[in-house]
Amino acid sequence: MPFRPTFDCLWCGTAWTVRGPDDLEGWAQLCPTCVGKAGDNGFLRFRLRDALAERGAATAVAEAAAAADSAATDPGEYDDWYLRRGRYSHGPVHDAAWNAELDAAGLWLDELPLRGSIVELAAGTGWWSPLLAGKGELSIYDAAESTLDRARERLVAHRLRAHLHVRDAWAEPDRQVDGLFAGFWLGHVAQSRLDAFVALARRWLVPGGTFAFVDSLPDPQSGAVDNPVFHTPDEVRAALLRAGFAQAEVTTSGRFFLLGRATA
Repeated sequence: MPFRPTFDCLWCGTAWTVRGPDDLEGWAQLCPTCVGKAGDNGFLRFRLRDALAERGAATAVAEAAAAADSAATDPGEYDDWYLRRGRYSHGPVHDAAWNAELDAAGLWLDELPLRGSIVELAAGTGWWSPLLAGKGELSIYDAAESTLDRARERLVAHRLRAHLHVRDAWAEPDRQVDGLFAGFWLGHVAQSRLDAFVALARRWLVPGGTFAFVDSLPDPQSGAVDNPVFHTPDEVRAALLRAGFAQAEVTTSGRFFLLGRATA
């Protein structure tokens, strides 16, 4: 069974919300009371055994993906991907279509009501950071210091400022903010953890705050052979509503990009 942050216990029916994405209860879909009774019940033992295996497999996949990203990607490669350079170029026709949709995604993001305190998760080299920094007080987070250095250079070139910190995108929020943005991060979130991440995004926001994201669609001319995970608009919208967002709109730019916004 997939991980669920909120569920009705399969044995006793009790409604339960887990504390985090690694909680065994969410994988087993059993409340803590029933987990404690597993030694006396064959069904509960079976669910716990499967839940442990499923959690272990998901963790292994996530760790392998993180290791591959760390080994294969340097800060310059992020910009090569955006700019369609080197192994990311697919010829003038496809590259022109990419550039047109990337511009359209930027215009879409610029029109969103992001203001006040804004957090950008998994910012990479800060491709979107100058746009966001012009809208409010921006905090930029990424797990790699080298990419944040490139983001800082990009902001300085635009004569803009932001707070830059090394921080994992899965870290629990340390405060609530008015706006949250993630550019091409959902493509690194496994299907089994999508609910957990959008629930985390909800916890970042004050009531009425905006969560926005741009991500990849599975077009064969979208990138290199090491494509990320892909989520459909319907899947992401459903996950946002399950996480408690009041409104959620998820659409596409056409071929290449998934565009989404949700109101807390």
